[in-house]
Amino acid sequence: MISSAIGSKIRRRPLVGAVIVGFACLGLAACDDQKQQTAQSAPMEKYEVGVIAMEPQTVAITAELPGRTSASLVAEVRPQVGGIILKRLFKEGSEVQEGDVLYQIDPSSYQAAYDSAKASLQKAEAAVPSAQSKFDRYQNLVKQEAVAQQDYEDSRSDLLQAKAEVASAKADVEKARISLDYTQVKAPISGRVDASTVTVGALVTADQDTALTTIRTLDPINVDVTQSSTNLLRLQRSVKEGRVKTSGDNVAVKLLMEDGSMYDMNGSLEFRETAINTTTGTFTVRLRFPNPDHLLLPGMYVRGIIEEGIAEGSFLVPQNVVSHTPEGDATAKFVNKDGKVEVRTLSVQRSVGNNWLVDGGISADDMLIVEGFSKVSAGQEVRTRSVDPAEVNSSDASGGGASDHGSAPAAKKN
Repeated sequence: MISSAIGSKIRRRPLVGAVIVGFACLGLAACDDQKQQTAQSAPMEKYEVGVIAMEPQTVAITAELPGRTSASLVAEVRPQVGGIILKRLFKEGSEVQEGDVLYQIDPSSYQAAYDSAKASLQKAEAAVPSAQSKFDRYQNLVKQEAVAQQDYEDSRSDLLQAKAEVASAKADVEKARISLDYTQVKAPISGRVDASTVTVGALVTADQDTALTTIRTLDPINVDVTQSSTNLLRLQRSVKEGRVKTSGDNVAVKLLMEDGSMYDMNGSLEFRETAINTTTGTFTVRLRFPNPDHLLLPGMYVRGIIEEGIAEGSFLVPQNVVSHTPEGDATAKFVNKDGKVEVRTLSVQRSVGNNWLVDGGISADDMLIVEGFSKVSAGQEVRTRSVDPAEVNSSDASGGGASDHGSAPAAKKN
């Protein structure tokens, strides 16, 4: 009997434990259901995004074009007579003025030729009075028929010949004088002179291939930049459609230095080439800038900024907030009047600094999302916070970029 009672108690213990465990599970399930119902009944918190109100504005259309500087004038100095260099009269690398004597060639033989030509001129001039007197005398006598007509004609011929010899002698004198002057090699233009290729004592010849030195005019200085024909056609089409107004003949031209700094003087547009390079599809535009301090030197890489026109009623959208679809369409996110996110397709014309110039898809006072745009999706209700347009950074302030196409969370829960 005792053993039967003990066995019965042992069999009832598992049943009691199971009942207790069952009641515990029912209690936990009830708690979970209550928490889930509480969470579902809690209101969803709206995500906050930073926005800027879009305002139409007048935008200067500029083209930033790569190019290199070149001297406005270049003169390679060569001798025009031969001889020995006696003196070099300039300092290499210095500034010279037009007409300054750079080299002195030995003038001895040219001085002698000049003196000989002058003597021949004097001899020719001395023969003229005698021939003139004879002609005058015969001219009176022939009227009286005191001399033969042939003698009169001979005297007239002698006078003309004497005068012709005078003219020829004068030309020889002038030629000798020019050759003598050429023994002083002068600067043909004003500018900075390069190193000399010859030294004192060197023999030079007239019109030799090797230049004695080179002079470059650096003030003003030219900048030759290249522009694509595609951009030119796009600009002309915009002008024709009335979306861009040309700024007239006085085109503003600026220069960006190769170290990233802006040149402190404005330039002018000299001309555009009328032919397109068939290999590159570009043409050259020549700009000219004052260069009194010679800060710009020939061969420097620079970027010319040309104001091509004015676009009125346009919008500037930061490039970092614009995404592109696989089809190439530009899109951005806005907050509509209902406080919901809306994705729009934009009509982008070109880049202006760090912005896109947009003339379609935006209206005045539209709220463009510039912060947190990668964390929200179309149709989502959001809270807005105004952002200073000058404070818009190059990346999404909430951690996403303009190229972020991932889906955003629906809402933030407690």
